[in-house]
Amino acid sequence: MRLIDLNCDLGEGVGQDTVLMPLITSVNIACGAHAGDEASMRATIALAQKQGVAIGAHPGFADRVNFGRREIALSLNEIYSLVLTQTQLLQILAAQNGATVRHVKPHGALYNLAARDGAVAQAVAAAVCTADRRLILVGLARSHLITAGQAAGLRVAQEVFADRTYQADGTLTPRNVPGALHQVTCDAVAQVRQMVSVGTVTAVDGTIVPITADTICLHGDGSHAVEFALQLRAALHEIPLELQALSHD
Repeated sequence: MRLIDLNCDLGEGVGQDTVLMPLITSVNIACGAHAGDEASMRATIALAQKQGVAIGAHPGFADRVNFGRREIALSLNEIYSLVLTQTQLLQILAAQNGATVRHVKPHGALYNLAARDGAVAQAVAAAVCTADRRLILVGLARSHLITAGQAAGLRVAQEVFADRTYQADGTLTPRNVPGALHQVTCDAVAQVRQMVSVGTVTAVDGTIVPITADTICLHGDGSHAVEFALQLRAALHEIPLELQALSHD
């Protein structure tokens, strides 16, 4: 049976962490820049440990007003430092709680920038290497972030999105564009079935785009996130797929 990871961004102050954590296999923890603080990071680490969920760092632009979803002009060195500092902080807090950070997934605008800009992707990958070469780098499937991670010798995980629509080039539809999000749960579930069963995704213009799915992102800040998580898990079991956290092996 094929294995698939189901990840979610938590520790962002949305308030559904306790309910969502048992439904996922990997958690991306906000590291205090776009959201969260040391207290929330410790609490999310402890919750993940209790539920047996793999822990990952979720570094983003230091922009709480826009929740890290606005691109900020930084040098490559600044991006490197941004990712490294946030990842290392989570590593320290995790170690103090007897836990280990397994992966890194950039957040929001930083994630999208690294997906399309090779130089930024290399800076992110370099930061992850410095933090710990055993870390798994999670990035948008088929993007520069995946290529940069592989070139740096990192284990990578190609990520797909259940509730986001896609463009013909394999990128996500920008959030400020109408139709960026699937509003109907059955549409999102159907998209996931296609991605994991067939290895393609249908873009908004009808283009069939090849795609690799190692991990599926479930957004935890939606009003129906818990309901969606339950339906998505049921659909994955029917395919059938076994949910399992990302592994270094």
